Amino acid sequence: MTSFAHDYPFDPAYGYTLDALRSVPAPPAPDDFAAFWRERYAAARAVATDPVVGALVEERDGVRVHEVAYTSVGGVRLGGWLVLPDGPVRHGFVVGHGYGGRAEPGRDVPLPLPASAAILPCVRGMGTRGLVAGIPDVADGHVLHGIGARDTYVIGDCAADLWCAASALGELVPETAGTGLGYVGESFGGGLGALALPWDERFAAVQLTVPTFGNHPLRLTLPCAGSGESVRGHHAAHPEVTEVLRYFDAATAATFLERPTLVAAALFDPAVPPPGQFAVYNALAGERELLVSAAGHFVHRGLLDDLAALDAARREFFAKWL
Repeated sequence: MTSFAHDYPFDPAYGYTLDALRSVPAPPAPDDFAAFWRERYAAARAVATDPVVGALVEERDGVRVHEVAYTSVGGVRLGGWLVLPDGPVRHGFVVGHGYGGRAEPGRDVPLPLPASAAILPCVRGMGTRGLVAGIPDVADGHVLHGIGARDTYVIGDCAADLWCAASALGELVPETAGTGLGYVGESFGGGLGALALPWDERFAAVQLTVPTFGNHPLRLTLPCAGSGESVRGHHAAHPEVTEVLRYFDAATAATFLERPTLVAAALFDPAVPPPGQFAVYNALAGERELLVSAAGHFVHRGLLDDLAALDAARREFFAKWL
């Protein structure tokens, strides 16, 4: 069990040892869980994404970074960034973002492998390039948008935004269409990846860092400093939301995820409770690798070492599977 000095009114390690974390299960899937997600995926694949490459933003690390825009489900137009290598393209990536949105490519560039192209989408409601009228752009409000019913919950549409981003990348960079894509997602992007990727055969390998949305029934009992606290508060007043959350549980979805997956999970995390992170890893149906970090969503003395270890593990993982 890991602990750091902190000012939170709860224990961000939640009393769990690593052995206990390795035993956290996934909630059982509703009978129509797979059918629900496959139907949403089919609808997203039917979208004409009409991608447009915009201005060149920067050139570094052997790549050019452009603005990009594309259409997702519901006719929503979203923005993001397109990363193109200086030479031939051998790999393609979709890179998700955390629950603060994305204002720039940041440390997601350079990509895990050389000769890679990637799309870094801003899902609906998140970041200046993902703003959509009527959808809150702050995590605490965003995570509750449409939560009254499974067909209106914004998290389902955000997963579709990733599928449409992959379609846009394939149209803009046809070399990526036949290679088997890689996915990289952290926190919010990790949870979305677990929800979206079991149904999308275009992806060959997946890397999830401190993924959220794992084991909602357990998360509802654990205080935190992240978006889960907003869901906990809403659930206290609306316990019926439990039925909706069953369809958006990243650990449940992981039981259907058969692609090789590397999960970086933390022992101490005030924003995304570690038991939920490990529930996602524990449930994975395919080849899996685990990288244990001391802490997530928390600045600590070993942070740079943790980031370096993650970068190295990610490069090795994708070199093996892509």
